[in-house]
Amino acid sequence: METTSILARDLAALGRVTEGASAESVLRGITEAVARGVPGCAGGTAELWMEDRMLLAASHSELTLLIDRERDLREGPSREALSAGRPVTIPDAMRETRWPRYAATAVRHGVRSVLVVPIAVEGAVVLIGLYGVRPGAFTSGGPLMDLLREQVTVALANIWEFDDLLTGAAQMQEALAGRSVIDQAKGIIMSKNGCSAEEAFEELRRVSQHHQVKVADLARLLVTEHQHKHGGAAPEA
Repeated sequence: METTSILARDLAALGRVTEGASAESVLRGITEAVARGVPGCAGGTAELWMEDRMLLAASHSELTLLIDRERDLREGPSREALSAGRPVTIPDAMRETRWPRYAATAVRHGVRSVLVVPIAVEGAVVLIGLYGVRPGAFTSGGPLMDLLREQVTVALANIWEFDDLLTGAAQMQEALAGRSVIDQAKGIIMSKNGCSAEEAFEELRRVSQHHQVKVADLARLLVTEHQHKHGGAAPEA
């Protein structure tokens, strides 16, 4: 079985993070890419397993039902690939003897052959499922395995790195906002008590510890009360 340039192109595109990209969109893109680009593949699934939690994407609703049924039965190629850490194939579901109940469900949904590829990615496992309507569509090995492992790993690693950057930026923005409101609260205390900036901050810290609240939250409350009483912006330290 030869991989196509379409598959390589589509998988590589998933590694280029754009605004609005997410793990869900990458998984969905993988299922669409394998359905388009793998010879004999009529549909695909992608399961992201992290700490016993699973995120699922499928190119067709019938495959979502098949994965759900496999989970209920606790038998099938995806469960085997996840536990064994190796690719699992069903050459012909009508002749499958390892998981007869799963195989019967697959046949009812028009699936005759299956290939599931597990890919380890930074503490998680992604199961890529390929489904054919004819027997003998897939083999476990060759350039397809290498392409899937390489591109899926890159795409998800890039998404998680992007998420970390967004989280870091949000935390920094929150920290800067907290610093600003603390300066305003210090200004209020200094104006009221005639003390220094250091003494005003110590007073904030003492009261926050006594009431077991964050300094920034206490400062925000003080500034809000000052604005309600006096109007306008609070003085800054």
